[in-house]
Order: sequence, then structure tokens, then C-alpha cells
Amino acid sequence: MKFLSKPPRFLFFTGKGGVGKTSIACATAVQLAASGQRVLLVSTDPASNVGQVFGVTIGNHVTVIPAVPRLSALEIDPQAAAQAYRDRIVGPVRGVLPDAVVKGIEEQLSGACTTEIAAFDEFTALLTDAALTLDHEHIIFDTAPTGHTIRLLQLPGAWSGFLDEGKGDASCLGPLAGLEKQRTQYAAAVAALADPARTRLVLVARAQAASLREAARTHGELAAIGLSQQYLVINGLFPPAEAGSDPLAAAICQREQAALTAMPADLRPMPIDHIALKPFNLVGLEALRHLLVASTPISATSAVQQKIATPSLSALVDEIALDGHGLVMLMGKGGVGKTTMAAAVAVELAHRGLAVHLTTSDPAAHLTETLHGTLPHLSVSRIDPHEVTEQYRAHVLASKGAKLDAAGRALLEEDLRSPCTEEIAVFQAFSRVIREAGKKFVVMDTAPTGHTLLLLDATGAYHRDVVRQMEGTGLHFTTPMQQLQDSKQTKVLLVTLAETTPVLEAANLQADLRRAGIEPWAWIINNSVAATEVSAPLLRQRAGNELREIDAVLTKHAKRYAVVPLLKVEPVGVERLLTLCQALSSVKKSPADR
Repeated sequence: MKFLSKPPRFLFFTGKGGVGKTSIACATAVQLAASGQRVLLVSTDPASNVGQVFGVTIGNHVTVIPAVPRLSALEIDPQAAAQAYRDRIVGPVRGVLPDAVVKGIEEQLSGACTTEIAAFDEFTALLTDAALTLDHEHIIFDTAPTGHTIRLLQLPGAWSGFLDEGKGDASCLGPLAGLEKQRTQYAAAVAALADPARTRLVLVARAQAASLREAARTHGELAAIGLSQQYLVINGLFPPAEAGSDPLAAAICQREQAALTAMPADLRPMPIDHIALKPFNLVGLEALRHLLVASTPISATSAVQQKIATPSLSALVDEIALDGHGLVMLMGKGGVGKTTMAAAVAVELAHRGLAVHLTTSDPAAHLTETLHGTLPHLSVSRIDPHEVTEQYRAHVLASKGAKLDAAGRALLEEDLRSPCTEEIAVFQAFSRVIREAGKKFVVMDTAPTGHTLLLLDATGAYHRDVVRQMEGTGLHFTTPMQQLQDSKQTKVLLVTLAETTPVLEAANLQADLRRAGIEPWAWIINNSVAATEVSAPLLRQRAGNELREIDAVLTKHAKRYAVVPLLKVEPVGVERLLTLCQALSSVKKSPADR
């Protein structure tokens, strides 16, 4: 593998959600450790599953992986980091300032911006504090999906510039408190990221047009902030020799080769590696050891078992449509097909003559590419962080700023230049979209799990603040969080694949939502090989591996569900999305069912 040739101290793996970053980062760590190197594997993903891959509990401290000599791992837990950060800020004033003031500071520190800054502090420490990483020759970062990663990698420069220009000095005891103390650490992090002798960034993609376009965008954005030492890995490539006479396998191969032929020009000069699709789930040490090898033997498959009919996506839409309006949120791990499922649900509702607003809060949105057309009764939008932040700044300056003198306006402009302003702006845009659901259907394609949970964290913080302010007034009010908690107004659809890690992550997301008082309405198992007819040995083995995961969803997790089969043609465009939504599937019975 080219990306493993003379690796520097720091390796970053990034790319669109679901392309296999975690698996490749873990396999790289295992291989380097096997060669005698001392390796620290770090996850900066708010929804990390590194521990699941190795079958051990990791967490917010360096943990030795017992089965792999010389390998340790660390998961930067945003919530734990945020709590530690809050304790550092609030601790010195507790008992000194009035309780009401302390409570206000704590509420100010409860939002997603604090969580991001706290996780960022730990991230930069690993890049700059030699004492923390002295025992390791390589630090491997399994980063979050693209939108979050870009934000994280830009933060060292963003915060350094914020401090160098003297911004934020007059306000914000909350999230920005203490940043001045970290000035030297942030500058060192910028230098480490931009030094190709110390840092190599590996873009991971699939042989799919959207994934390669995302990789090209990431390549340009990272190069613009000084990360020029980049490699490209095309993961999960279907081996043409395995296609045989299987129509579905042949269609997959043809689709992937066409995507590689049309690869964006910016990616072509990069060192490129290809990793073949494996017949097994990438969980456990043995699977990781085989991931980076050229080929893997495929075992013989048993005869096709009896099948049972499973609900189509259209069957779920039948129930959703009965309400006439409401919010439908698609959530799940990156790469499971939330955008496609959201577009399919919206198109099916609009096709029935219902008013639908399809929107996304995903920083790496692909809605327009998936929809690829228009339909009566359907409108489409995107909550663009940059755009809504600029609109928010302009609105505040035009309203509050108009009443201030020159000094007051300058202070307000300073506050609005804070990176934390984006959190407020995105939350307000999210809230506006939610309000529309009282009159029409709003179908929201959310960001990958970790980013969505941060947005919900902001929603919860706002709810608590409103409750505190309205307490004792006797006035009726409804917050966005209360609307999300009302199953009559909001239906959350969890999207997953019939694979170990996506199902586990969806189950964890369901538990997180329930703790917030939000009950998921249904599960969608997407791109199921077991729900279609295949003859290629590789696909038959993958279909067999899916059965256990499908059983787990149906028997342990989901109150309602739909299974969407893997199709020969990519579901892009209105007509294909309608076909996808209405596709009937059947799943082989597992031994437990017979």
C-alpha cells in the first residue's frame, strides 16, 4: 500500500461517512504494530466505534489493546471532554459568585460549541504535547465524517487567528474562556498539520461518483489550509473476477469502473491504493489483518433458504402520510444512505399530492445530486452553516446593532465573529424548519450520527434555558425539543445497513435519543444483499452474513421496519427514487426463524 510507505508520525484517515475510515485506520494500526512500531490509535469521531471493531471498551484515556502488542487506543469522548472543560471554567467561581450567576455560566457552557472546543483541546494536545505521546512512534487519527473533520482540522488555524486578531477578549466567559492560555498549543498544532514530514492525510473513498466528488472537495479544502501530503484509498472495490454471470454483481462492477473512469481530475495525480470488497464484516482482529491483503478466499455458500416477505419503504410512507403533515427525520451512521432514503420518502409523499419540504443539515450534503430533478408539491433546501451564519450576523447587526453607539456596535461585531456564532445560527435555522412541519411534511436528511447529536445537544440546551426563563410566568410555550419528543409531530427513522457496526451504532443512537425523550419511530435496513437474488459467491457470502444483523433489528431494536434491497441501478433521480421506495423485498429465513 502506497499510503503505508515510509509513514510519518501522524496519519489521518478521513472521507465521506461510511467509506471505511475506521476499518482502514484500525488495520493500519495493527499492521504498523506488527512491524514492531509502537502505535496509538485515536478516534476524534463523536460517534466512535473503534472499541466495537476491537471488541474492547476504550474511552477517553489511553487503553492497551491486549490482543495486539505495541498498540493502544484512545477515543476522544466529546461529552467527557466538555464536562472536564466546564469544570475548569466553573470550578474557580463556584462559591465566589452568586448561585444564579454560576447557573447561568453553566447553561452557557452546555451547548455544542463547548463540546467541540473541548474535544479540539484534546486533539491539539496529542499533536503538540510530546509527553502525552512519548511512548508511541505513530499516532493514527480515525477522524469523523468529512464535514466534521474539515471543521476540526480548521480549528487550530481558526482559533489561532481569532486570538492573534484580539477577538473575543471582551466577552464570552462561556465557551471561549481560557482560549488565550492555549495560544502556543494551537500555533504548534497548525505547524504539525502543515508539515508533510510529520503528517500524512489519507482520503478514503468508494468507487462511487458522490464519494469521489466528496474526496475531491476534501482534497481542495485541506490543501487550502496547508495539508498537502495527501494519499487516496479507494475502498470496497468489487473484484471483477467475482462477478461471473450474476446480473447484480456485473452491474456493481460496471458502475464502479465508470465512476473510476470519471474520477475528478484533482484526484488523479495523488498516490492511489485500491482495497477489494471483502466477504466478511470488518469486526475483530482476524478481519483487520486480512483487510489490507490483496485477496481473501471466499468460502462455499449453502443453498438458498426459504424467504419471507419484508415491508417496503412505501409501506412505512403509508403510515406517515395518514397524518397529513409532520417532521420526518432520517438519522444514522455516515454512509448508510440517509440522503437517498430521505429523498425517497419525500418523493413518495409528494407523488401522492402532499406538500413536502425536503431539507438537510449535513455539512457534506448531496440532496440535489440524489434528487436530480423536480416534482410538483416538493421543495428542497439546505441548512448551509456559512450561509445561515452570515444571515444571522446581518440580522443581529441590523436589529440590536442599530440601537448601539460606535463602541457598542464594535463590541457586538466582535462577539459575532466568534466561531461559536455558527452554533446559534444553525440551531435557529433548524428551529425554523421544524416549525414548518405544522402545515406540511418536512423531511430532514440529518448529518452523520455524531454531528446530529451535537445539534440535538444545542436543542436541549435551548429548551432548558427557555424553561428556566419561563418558570413561574404561567405562559404556554413549546420548544423545538418538545416537538421532537412528540411522536404525533415527529417521526425519527433510523437508517442502517445489515452489518455489525452500523446496526450497533444505530442501536446506540436509539438509546441516546430515548435518554433525550425522543422515541425512534421505525428502522430502515438499506442496500440489503440478503433481500435480493444473487449468485456471485462474494455476494452470497455477504448475504449470509447479513441474516444475523437483520434478525437483531427485527427482534431486538425496531418497532417498525422496512428492508430496501441493493439495486442494480443507483437510485438517482425522481423515477428511480419512486422505484426504490416501492421495491418489494424478501429476506432469507435465519436458523432462528425456522
